[in-house]
Amino acid sequence: REAGAERHFISTLDDIAWLFNLRGADVNYNPVFIAHALIEADSATLFVAPGKIDDALAAQLAADGVRVADYAEAKPALSALPGGALLIDPRRVTLGLRQAVADGVKVIEAINPSTLMKSRKSAAETEHVRRAMEQDGAALAEFFAWFEANVNRARITELTIDEQITAARARRPGFVSPSFGTIAGFNANGALPHYHATPEAHSEIQGDGLLLIDSGGQYLGGTTDITRVVAVGAPSAAQKRDFTLVLKGTMALSMAHFPRGTLSPMLDALARAPLWQHDIDFGHGTGHGVGYFLNVHEGPQSISRAVPEPHMAMQEGMITSIEPGVYRSGQWGVRIENLVLNVASDKNQFGDFLKFETLTLCPIDRRCIDHSLLTRPEIDWLNGYHAEVRARLLPLVDGAARDWLLANTEAL
Repeated sequence: REAGAERHFISTLDDIAWLFNLRGADVNYNPVFIAHALIEADSATLFVAPGKIDDALAAQLAADGVRVADYAEAKPALSALPGGALLIDPRRVTLGLRQAVADGVKVIEAINPSTLMKSRKSAAETEHVRRAMEQDGAALAEFFAWFEANVNRARITELTIDEQITAARARRPGFVSPSFGTIAGFNANGALPHYHATPEAHSEIQGDGLLLIDSGGQYLGGTTDITRVVAVGAPSAAQKRDFTLVLKGTMALSMAHFPRGTLSPMLDALARAPLWQHDIDFGHGTGHGVGYFLNVHEGPQSISRAVPEPHMAMQEGMITSIEPGVYRSGQWGVRIENLVLNVASDKNQFGDFLKFETLTLCPIDRRCIDHSLLTRPEIDWLNGYHAEVRARLLPLVDGAARDWLLANTEAL
């Protein structure tokens, strides 16, 4: 109605999954299903392949005014529209489907309303995400306890990391699958931001250096994405310096307050500033949106060097990553990533302000920190973060994982 359209056609799978509150398994790591949807004022049609929706679910959808049709009927349905106005997002439908729209139909082009709606998680969704983060953090505590007990004692490769971290998550309630292929890069491999070990090409983790692990899980209550860099043996002074500068960037953005509606790319420089001070930069975005048991990369917000657009405005309820890095080709890489939630800060004569609540719960390796580079507010932030990690994860772990958690959340 706000767009002046009687109908809305959608092809983006995460929008469809969110709107109909359904999930599937057609795409690796993303719990979506291949479909199109045509939404009208009082009804909707879901176009999916035959056999994907059983009779019981079809009946439940029908009770909600949703008709299930064959996936192949989507294009003919657009050609048969009786007139009126149709809302489509030109960036999120194919040219062929756009050209199939009947000549007598007025096409209104705008971003899918659902893209903005699903980015603003409800209070219930965010509470589920917090619980998923606790389970994810507990799984990581179990993994890192195993890793510390075995590194430089038993043979561990980058492939072993993926196996063990996925197995730890799989033991947690609500776990469905990884949210993307685990990135585990030791020393020089960590300098490749999108490196993936394969059976044909991977490194053994032994000696001294830095191990970068970027991983995540899909849980019924939310989607996680975390990067941690841990010491193997004794990290060098140069490695500690890089680690600490990246940590300063993560903390600088994590502590930010900003007016509601700030365009997300404007925040990018906050995470880069501590690195820029030392003539260092990184070649990827600082943060991406994350779905609710959906795609680990979700718009419209993007903390990056993207050209700002109106739909990138930061709003309460959005979940975004913060992940600055340093990559020294052929030597090592550092990236520290947490997911954060936009929450209300203050509303006063200067405006309506937001701040970040850090959702990710996992210790940051204090062995890699050059304390001389940290300010008092940064030390306070880190100690406060570790205190919360300890308090929320301790009831969920025991044995070696509990011992590891206690040791790694001590205050600086």
